[in-house]
Amino acid sequence: MPGPEQRGQLVQEWTIGDVVVRAAVEEASLIPGPGLLMGMDVAELGDHLHWLQPDYMDGEGNIQLAIQSFLVESSGRRIVVDTCFGDGHQLPYDLPLDTRHYPGMLASVGFGVDDVDVVLCTHLHFDHVGWNTTLVDGSWQPTFPNAQYLFGAEEYDHWRDDPDPNRCSEECVQTLVDCGAARLVAHDHVITPEVRLVPTPGHTPGHVSVRIESRGQSALITGDMVHHPIQIVRPDWSSGPDYDPETAIATRRQVFSELADTDVLVLGTHFNEPAGGRVRTSGDGLTWAPAKG
Repeated sequence: MPGPEQRGQLVQEWTIGDVVVRAAVEEASLIPGPGLLMGMDVAELGDHLHWLQPDYMDGEGNIQLAIQSFLVESSGRRIVVDTCFGDGHQLPYDLPLDTRHYPGMLASVGFGVDDVDVVLCTHLHFDHVGWNTTLVDGSWQPTFPNAQYLFGAEEYDHWRDDPDPNRCSEECVQTLVDCGAARLVAHDHVITPEVRLVPTPGHTPGHVSVRIESRGQSALITGDMVHHPIQIVRPDWSSGPDYDPETAIATRRQVFSELADTDVLVLGTHFNEPAGGRVRTSGDGLTWAPAKG
């Protein structure tokens, strides 16, 4: 895997009615596109290279992939959506990581570890739960001690006993359940009057995305329903880690068709900057229209 392109950046900020969302990038790297997106054919990208390069892809077919959290301020509450790789965990891949900047980066915009009210994990893969906990004197403790951690009940029940290497580690999820810091919630759980969960299964059985609606404006934080903007054009290019590729493809097609030509801001959890944009029709298909913060 090529080395990281950027680390520790609060790259963008959006306002959706009264809700403020920021993207905090823990890590962003170039990776081979066909290594992540099954069936991807670089030769088929010609009509899309004008918007894919340089933000989302280089000239050799490598794709930009960000590992980032979305920081949401809604109704007086601070919500962290997904907590990236974390520090000190045994990851299933040999990744050259130095992520110790993450807590300070969040604190710089008022999301200090003591200030966060809610941590929501869209699913329980290792790159979405890492900063749930921090190693303190040899034991794993909640990174955000005053937060309630929300895990999808269906997601938790599935991954608890599954040996898949992409599953959550014990110290990032089970530790929080055991100490009472976590709450298992339904896939349509309401976090605030402006922020709620919506089911987007396929990548994992209980995967959820996050819908924001405030003062007539809307946004959707995708989680891993989609990994890269090219999947809006080609939803059939399924992500390698998708648990159920057929369901994941069907979910992408349904969600993108519903969002096409609307004003709903899509915030891609793994999208490189610009991570936000909108789905637009293009001929007989769909395309991505990036939007700066």
